[in-house]
Amino acid sequence: MEKVNPQDTTRAYAFEMWMKAPMPMVTFFKTLDVSRLVKLSRKKHLKFNMLMCWCIGKAASQIKEFYMLPVGENLNRYDAIAVNTIVANKTGEVSSCDIPFTDDILKFNDDYLRLTRQVAETCENHDITDSMVIGTSALAQYEIDGAVGMYSGIFNNPFMIWGRYRKSWLKTSLTVSFQFHHTQMDGAHAARFLDLLQTEISNLLIA
Repeated sequence: MEKVNPQDTTRAYAFEMWMKAPMPMVTFFKTLDVSRLVKLSRKKHLKFNMLMCWCIGKAASQIKEFYMLPVGENLNRYDAIAVNTIVANKTGEVSSCDIPFTDDILKFNDDYLRLTRQVAETCENHDITDSMVIGTSALAQYEIDGAVGMYSGIFNNPFMIWGRYRKSWLKTSLTVSFQFHHTQMDGAHAARFLDLLQTEISNLLIA
């Protein structure tokens, strides 16, 4: 991770416009076709949430804006991406777990299982500070139409929320919300990310 001069990046105008805005976050909603993830989850005995997190990381890794993040009053550039998931720990509360993204989905799965198990047992968050982290929260037991994340003024990371997927005769759908800081990316970048996410979901192959 390195601090960069915003004027030397493509985010110079956005940095001037949005860094000191009282509410710089933007939220998009999209309904995804997750039929393939549900099928692969059952066929390969893989967690649906893990598959979603990997597809999120894979889509984000193709957009350069995801590698920069406003932190404090600075703009930081990262070399890697991680995906965060919320874990139910052994006390019945929740803890936070960052999973390093890798193109190798089986390696990502191994890391996901190992780290979420570790967090659940120790009740200690697993934070990765040298990667740009995409937050996620899966409320898989509830049917929700959408959610807008809280802006704390401290964490500017992009964040995704979803609930239970919905089955119909032809497909299985999942509505997601995606919140991002306008300094990090514009609406077109966010929309492209969501399109890429659908593409990664639809084309996912696991040997």
